Amino acid sequence: MSHTTAQEIQLVPLDLPNLRHLAAVEPLDFPVLLADGALPPADVASRVLKQLENGIPAFWCVPLLIIEPASGKILGGCGFKGLPINGSVEIGYGVASSERSRGIATAAVGELLKLALTTGIVQQVVALIVPDNLASSSVVAKLGFTRGHSLVDSDGEWVVQWVREIAA
Repeated sequence: MSHTTAQEIQLVPLDLPNLRHLAAVEPLDFPVLLADGALPPADVASRVLKQLENGIPAFWCVPLLIIEPASGKILGGCGFKGLPINGSVEIGYGVASSERSRGIATAAVGELLKLALTTGIVQQVVALIVPDNLASSSVVAKLGFTRGHSLVDSDGEWVVQWVREIAA
């Protein structure tokens, strides 16, 4: 699975061997241009490996690398954080600090919305964002997410729940 957007990014799933390398904080096993801070952190890779072991389909948990097709450079990552529950699925995303303010996160989240819609089982996409991350809040607001309530996430951090309803 590979997707190219109008904003000139491509989303490519991180393969299993490199997911294991990432979880073990080892170098990736393929030559690639990489913006500093573009890869998901090791704890995300570890969580994904556990999800895969528990039978969660890769579509719903494996990070998608955000790649600039012209250069082949990895700019960040995004993806679903697990199976949809009652029609709702959570997303996560991040872009290397050197690559921000170029519309990359907006393009990536827009692609996640399209992917969610194609499943036919997702009616709602959720992003949990720390309140002081104004750039991330701006990304989801641009894409029609509605600011919801504050809550403590699974990492014990206060976040704001942003929700986007999608229609089949």
